Amino acid sequence: MTPTDAAVGQAPGSELSKSQQAYRWIKERIANQEFTPGYRLVLGTIAGELDMSVVPVREAIRQLEAEGLVTFERNVGARVSMVDDSQYRYSMQALSILEGTATALAARRLTADDIRNARRINELMIETLEHFDPRAFTALNQEFHAALFEKCANPRMLDLVHAEWARLGHLRDSTFAFIPGRAQESVREHENILVLIETGAPLGEIEKAARRHRSATLDAYMIHEHPDEALGLPAF
Repeated sequence: MTPTDAAVGQAPGSELSKSQQAYRWIKERIANQEFTPGYRLVLGTIAGELDMSVVPVREAIRQLEAEGLVTFERNVGARVSMVDDSQYRYSMQALSILEGTATALAARRLTADDIRNARRINELMIETLEHFDPRAFTALNQEFHAALFEKCANPRMLDLVHAEWARLGHLRDSTFAFIPGRAQESVREHENILVLIETGAPLGEIEKAARRHRSATLDAYMIHEHPDEALGLPAF
């Protein structure tokens, strides 16, 4: 008996029920990280992929929820759980410090066109808020921050920032899938960082604003997912 057969309670050689087919299909994509933590599982889309009704897909998702692989929230729906998020926390803590410093080091090198481009990206992010898509928002968020830190003169610092962004990409689909309310605060903080850069604020202020902006997302995630552990978080 294969692990998958055992997981769905199916004897070797017998035909899988539709709910078991859906269960195996979804679980395989979670296992190979095609569906990363935070990924929204849309029943109708999955049913269409598998050429079945949503009823067996819903049954499969309920089984995955019982195993802790999927979380279901009212008004949000089903999404892949962050089963072990310690690596995510480490990357976010590191990124808050590294990206904050890289942004400050790049600030004096940014041109008026660079600022306009970053503001344009932030405006696109604001436009997505009405019909929120966490994945699209996260992609724009990365583009916004890259516009601010890519001109950092320290290549080693840039390498470290890129490495942590890459790790985050493997760890989850989007943090904002877990904490959609954080998105509105995030775009406001973006504008604040832009104003600091535009007005030639001290680099220490720019670094602090960029660092606190990143750590605030981690704080919001911790309060949502681990409220007991969120108490007394250090201010990075």
